[in-house]
Amino acid sequence: MATPLTASRLLAALLAEGCTVHEVRSWRTHNRNGVGAWGPVYGVMNHHTATGSGVDVVDLVYDGRSDLPGPLATGCITKDGVVHLVGNGRANHAGGGDGTVLAAVRDESYGDRPPAPHKHEGSAGAVDGNRHFYGFECENLGNGKDPWPRAQYVAMVKANAAICRAHGWSRKSAIGHLEWSDWKPDPRGFDMKDFRRDLADCLALPAGHWEKEDPMPLYVNLGIDAPFTLRPGGDWDAIEFTAEWTDEPGGHANDGSVFVRGPARFTGELDLRVSGLPAGHALQMRQSEVDSTGAYVTDHPIGELIGTSGDTFGKLPLTGRVGSGRQMRIRLKTFETVPVRITSAVLKLLVWKES
Repeated sequence: MATPLTASRLLAALLAEGCTVHEVRSWRTHNRNGVGAWGPVYGVMNHHTATGSGVDVVDLVYDGRSDLPGPLATGCITKDGVVHLVGNGRANHAGGGDGTVLAAVRDESYGDRPPAPHKHEGSAGAVDGNRHFYGFECENLGNGKDPWPRAQYVAMVKANAAICRAHGWSRKSAIGHLEWSDWKPDPRGFDMKDFRRDLADCLALPAGHWEKEDPMPLYVNLGIDAPFTLRPGGDWDAIEFTAEWTDEPGGHANDGSVFVRGPARFTGELDLRVSGLPAGHALQMRQSEVDSTGAYVTDHPIGELIGTSGDTFGKLPLTGRVGSGRQMRIRLKTFETVPVRITSAVLKLLVWKES
């Protein structure tokens, strides 16, 4: 059982971890404690804001909405990597969730992922997450395509580490909203398993040292020389990158489907042009890890490109981490019975090699 941090201790922990912090208005006394208990606390929950241009995201998280009063989190982490403190205490961010997940987080008793949730706000047996979790709302469209800038991602890891370190928690005390409620998708655009791995690396170092001297990334720029046709009927096809303009880390290895070899972290995008995909129909994409023999060992979450009239254009974000002895490929599939052609595929990636 953990007693919530005071406002002063929370601020001190974030600053010690190396976070850039903005104190918003009366955040130290801004909370929802009057409508429900705050604590004991068992973890940190991470969200995307699902906000677009023209929205003052920090004010939104501080004030809330007409149907949901603020604060909507403990802090709002913007794309520039600033942690905006908007609340101290209970906040309207987690809602109802699965008690089995709460127990696994409280006891830090799960493996790479908490048990799958089967509860949500308003469902029978749902547990009040606002009482037990700190929350960070992180600025992002939440569509799986909006990128997570490195500065923002590092700030998210450090903010989670600050709270976990202050309580003596491990990486297993940090979860995503989608791991708490069976009807929530956030945060989209990266894998919480990889996030917790980075969090563990951060917690293994003294406060303020993780990523302080991040090496310069290496650039990868690959593509295809000629169009190719996806097999009909829902089979996965790996993209064979036959054009190599730049491959600084040497992860492509001459005309193949592998675009990065571990151990490494990476972020970037895949630009696609597709012909023959009916309007409203989906082209699915996923990153897939293979071992040294080329056997598939792990598939990452699926992203989708929705067909439009005429040719379809789209950008698919690539963010992740691949371990030693692993290689990463990109695979595509459709469920069409007619040919769907990839007329252009251009990959642009920043890679940080790890030892």
